[in-house]
Amino acid sequence: MFKNKVYNIILYSLVTVVLALFLALTSPSKTVALLVGLILFFIAFYRPLSIIFLLAAYTPFEPFLLKFVSDDIYVYARYLGEFLIYVMVALIIFKFLIGRQKLIKTPLDLPFILFVLVAITSIFVNLVPATTAVLGIRMLVRFILIFYIVVYLRPPKKFIKSLVYLMIAIVFLQAILGAAQTFIGYPLDNLFLPRQEKFIGEISLTSGTEQNWIYGQRVFATMGRYDQLGTFLAFFMLIMVGFLYEKYFKNKEFVWFWFLISGFTLLMTYSRSSWFGLLLGLFIIGYIIKKDKKIIKFYGLAVAVILIYLLFSPLIINQLIDQPQVSLTERFFEAFSLERWRGEYYGLGRLFFIIKTPLVVVSSSPFVGVGPGMYGGGTVRALNNTTVYDRLALPFGIWGTEGHIDNNWMSIWGETGTLGLLCYFGLIFSLCKLGLAGVKKSKNAFTRGLSLGYCGAIAAVCLNAFLATSFEIRTLAFYFWLIGGLIFTLLIQEKENDNFKHQ
Repeated sequence: MFKNKVYNIILYSLVTVVLALFLALTSPSKTVALLVGLILFFIAFYRPLSIIFLLAAYTPFEPFLLKFVSDDIYVYARYLGEFLIYVMVALIIFKFLIGRQKLIKTPLDLPFILFVLVAITSIFVNLVPATTAVLGIRMLVRFILIFYIVVYLRPPKKFIKSLVYLMIAIVFLQAILGAAQTFIGYPLDNLFLPRQEKFIGEISLTSGTEQNWIYGQRVFATMGRYDQLGTFLAFFMLIMVGFLYEKYFKNKEFVWFWFLISGFTLLMTYSRSSWFGLLLGLFIIGYIIKKDKKIIKFYGLAVAVILIYLLFSPLIINQLIDQPQVSLTERFFEAFSLERWRGEYYGLGRLFFIIKTPLVVVSSSPFVGVGPGMYGGGTVRALNNTTVYDRLALPFGIWGTEGHIDNNWMSIWGETGTLGLLCYFGLIFSLCKLGLAGVKKSKNAFTRGLSLGYCGAIAAVCLNAFLATSFEIRTLAFYFWLIGGLIFTLLIQEKENDNFKHQ
């Protein structure tokens, strides 16, 4: 006991001395940042579940909060959360090496290991520079690590429930803020929008957001972009649909009010990817899994309403293009406009790279791709890495300037080849099996509801990833892998409890 006190006194004294020296040699803001970082580091070491809880609560507000961070500490604030993820991974590995942690087998292990091996092989085959390789691998796997962190930390069911309830509350708050933007317009848009691009040297940390739409439309709350808010809302709305089907929540009045606000805000995001993702997820949950024929009737009625509207409307779908101010119906039907597709192809938009990726990029290296960080994703944009684009005579991402191609599936295919893409499909397939196992095998309504909603959410995110870089976006990908880890943990705990009762 006395020894522990002495060690603690020595440790705190050293930290105090380091902070004092840091304050003397640098700025007060950097000293505060270091102090906060040290506190969170120790929490991650001693209470890692608290960090998971904190990151889940903080992530939806990060794009907004970073607006108020000064340039001298921006890089620390931007990547502190990710650093804490690596700290928790290092802690788990350390415990495994000293024999305090046993290996836990999960359905994701084989496809994940193979995916990493393919990515590493691609690095060596393509002689990818070290910095690009590290950042490229990081972008591909950083959020997958969340799944394993949760699995190895084995959070108790009470913690998991508290975390899910927290997210339901945060979704409701985001929906209220987005709805308020619809009615207030410019003041809230101007407050929430992160406009400024941030750099460290020549590396782009964040791109900022240019508002090329009118105020009060395409609402985004604290998430920086309307599509990020839309996919976030759709993801958790599908989780809530799972709970509804399993009759988990008793207070149905609140649940329907929650859906009403969230649904309205989802519409006002004008994010078609989110709309279609929600519709696909609802079909998977309601009809494919639960065999609910009312879903088919609902979709049939919706199609009939659309056809009747088109019969009497002067709207000419094939002439619709993206504009700063459009109605909800024009925004919806624009997705099917031939003129928009033509403009997206010849304007070097997403459609251009959907066609060119397999024809040009994949064909140049069909098995292991052109290398992580070399094509299509956030790393290429951050590093302004034009190497592969120049070699293959392609424009530098969408619009010829952005670097990324706004399509995660094509980016993964281009960077890691067909083998890498198949391994990533394996990861998604394993998550689907995990979700279905929770629906079919669990005896607990909470686990079944979370698993059922997750099955629909997986389908939605996979569709979103074909229309954006969804697997790289913090406000979506973090929760995508987090919920998978929570479901696996719940199923393992339930199995262990059943085995204990039968002993």
